Amino acid sequence: MTAVLLVDDDVELAEMLGDYLAQEGFTVTTVHDGASGVEEALSGKHAIAVLDVMMPKLSGIEALRRIRAASAMPVLMLTARGDDMDRIVGLELGADDYVPKPCLPRELAARLRAILRRGGQSGEPPNAPLIFGLLCVRPEQRRVEWAGEAVELTSTEYGLIEILARHAGRPVSKEELSEQALGRPLARFDRSIDVHLSSIRHKLGTLADGRSCIQTVYRQGYQLIRA
Repeated sequence: MTAVLLVDDDVELAEMLGDYLAQEGFTVTTVHDGASGVEEALSGKHAIAVLDVMMPKLSGIEALRRIRAASAMPVLMLTARGDDMDRIVGLELGADDYVPKPCLPRELAARLRAILRRGGQSGEPPNAPLIFGLLCVRPEQRRVEWAGEAVELTSTEYGLIEILARHAGRPVSKEELSEQALGRPLARFDRSIDVHLSSIRHKLGTLADGRSCIQTVYRQGYQLIRA
């Protein structure tokens, strides 16, 4: 059973979501403030965390910032519907995905499973390393290296770069990236893929000419350069 940490100050909602997730085979620990959420997240007892953005004292955004400073555990954010700023800031800080509130428990469970599959819990057999110049993607370890040094990525960021590496030299559409890396169709005006790839570019080094190895292809998507 997969251990889920649910952090939300709405006690009634957290109870309802926790009950549904338990019925779906998850074990759920619920806390109701950001500080307790950070402490629990860093305890090592949970496979994934769900953080509400709007909480008193310590917001979900600040809780995420503190978790990311010490851990790469998968994190899904609960954001107010239509609040693009919280969503973008959360993704920039390393959230793996988000679900707008009010959310359907079934959608939350599906998103959690999608993130965990991307995290390597699908039981798929190991694959040979994908090497392009200074970049090395090791699917068997879900590890990315640049010039021999490990690059710290979230599970979603890793999923995106593996997809691009498997299609190196040709563009991959944002729709395809969303389906394969986020486990959901690309919604209109959704900038999640752009934000995640911007983060990856900052974490990787640059090519000899100063460019990123991940290039934007106008109206076609993104492409990993074979260099």
